[in-house]
Amino acid sequence: MSSTMSSWRITNVRIVTGQGIVQGSLTVTNGRIAGVYSMGQHEEKTAHQDGLDTIDGAGGWLLPGFIDVHVHGGYGGDFMDANADAYDAITRFHALHGTTTMLATTVTAPKDAIERVLEAAAGYRERPGAGARLAGVHLEGPFISPRWPGAQNPDHIVPPRPDWLEAWVARYPGIIRMLTLAPEQPGAPELISRLSDAGIVAACGHTDADYAAIKEAVGAGLSHAVHTYNAMRGLHHREPGTVGAVLACDELSAEIIADGHHAHPAAVKLLLRAKPADKALLITDAISAAGLGDGEYELGGLKVVVSHGVARLAEGGSLAGSTLTMLDAFRNAMAFGGLSPVEATRLASANPASLIGLSEETGSIAVGKAADVVLLTGSFDHVRTWVSGKAVQPIS
Repeated sequence: MSSTMSSWRITNVRIVTGQGIVQGSLTVTNGRIAGVYSMGQHEEKTAHQDGLDTIDGAGGWLLPGFIDVHVHGGYGGDFMDANADAYDAITRFHALHGTTTMLATTVTAPKDAIERVLEAAAGYRERPGAGARLAGVHLEGPFISPRWPGAQNPDHIVPPRPDWLEAWVARYPGIIRMLTLAPEQPGAPELISRLSDAGIVAACGHTDADYAAIKEAVGAGLSHAVHTYNAMRGLHHREPGTVGAVLACDELSAEIIADGHHAHPAAVKLLLRAKPADKALLITDAISAAGLGDGEYELGGLKVVVSHGVARLAEGGSLAGSTLTMLDAFRNAMAFGGLSPVEATRLASANPASLIGLSEETGSIAVGKAADVVLLTGSFDHVRTWVSGKAVQPIS
C-alpha cells in the first residue's frame, strides 16, 4: 500500500475503541478515520468490491497510536541535540514501536540549551516528520530539587524563574506543553499558577516535597507527577511524602515507567489500583540508547552506561532514563497490572491525550479523529504504524 494514498481500509482486525473491542474493519480518508465497522456490516461485506485499497489485518489488534509525554530520545538521537536529523531518528524509531505523538523532553541544562530545543521543536512541528508527531515540549527541569537530581546534571539546577517562562511562552506560543519542577522550591507556587493560567501542565518531579507541600501545590494548579516513585520523596506511613500524595490525590495524574527496573511490577500494580482509571499514564523516559543496545552514552552531559538494557549514570549508578518503548510499556502494563488491552490502551493513548489537551484530535479510535493507529499481531507484536493515515516507513 502506498503511504500517500488518501483512502484505504484495514479489515479482519480487533479494533480497540473507547467503548470496547470491535471485530471488523476501519476506513481512512485523507488522514482521518472515516468509519469503524463490525463484522457483518455492509462495509465489511463489500470490503473488496468498492475500489478501496485493503489491508488484511490477519486477526490482529488495531489500537490508537501511543502518546509518550516523557521521552528524551532514541536510536542515537537526543532532543537536546536540537536538530531535525536527531528528531527524525527519534520520531521514526518510536513510531515503529507504536508511538504516534510525543513531547520532546529536555533535561536540566543551561538556559540557552533549553531555548535551542524550543526553537528546534517549534520548527520541526511545522514540517512533515518521518515518524511520530511532535506535539510540543516537556521541560523536565531546570527548576528541580538539588536533593533529587536523579540523572539530571545538578550543575544546571536553578530556582523557579517565572520571567524565563513568560519569555519562552511569548516567543514560542503553544510549544511548551508540560513543565516538571520541585513544588517545595522557593517561588514554585507562583510558577505553578502561571503554568496553569497558560494552559501548561504543571508536574512535580525530582522533588523533596512532603505531603502537605504537594497538597498546597495542587491548590495552586499542580496536576501531574512524572515517573512516579523515581527521584521523589518516598512513602512512609506517618509522612506520606511525594509518593503518598501522588497516590492519594485524585486530582493528580501519574506517570509510570513500566520497565520492571524503575519500579517493581507490584509497585506498578499498586499505582494502577490507587489512581482513577483516567489518571494513570505510561511513559518511556527513553534516552538516545533506546534501540541501539548496550554501551556508553550521554544524557545532559553525563556519562551513561547501558548494560542488559538498563541505563545508569557511570558515576553513582543512578538510573538514567530507559531504553523502553511504548509498545513494551503497554505489554508490561498488561502483565504487571493484569490489565486488558482496552485498559492498557487507555494508559498509553487516551489518558496522555487528555493530559496535554489532544483528546479531540487523537488518543482513541473514533470517526473524525486523526488516523493515528498501530497494527499488532494477535500476540501484540508490531506490524505497522500510521500517523494521520500515513504509514511509517521502516528504518533502512
